[in-house]
Amino acid sequence: MPAPKLVVAKPVVDMVNHPPHYVNDKKKIETIDKIEDAVQFAPNAVLGGLQWQVIKYIDRMWDKEDPKKDAKKAMWYLNRLIQKLEE
Repeated sequence: MPAPKLVVAKPVVDMVNHPPHYVNDKKKIETIDKIEDAVQFAPNAVLGGLQWQVIKYIDRMWDKEDPKKDAKKAMWYLNRLIQKLEE
């Protein structure tokens, strides 16, 4: 009789509530908490929304496959934020 196969359960990744590119054991503060703390001081929703995106992409860039891509996305939102501030 063959020996039963050992099945190793993979950890469940919660891509909705705690995706790995936002939560990382090396980080002391979850990305969403950093963002909410920072944008509360924005003078309006548009500027706060743009700031939100910049922080999001910069904070998680080392946790994803292509840091350069996230840096470029952050730059796009930062440039738009600067443009709005100059209006």
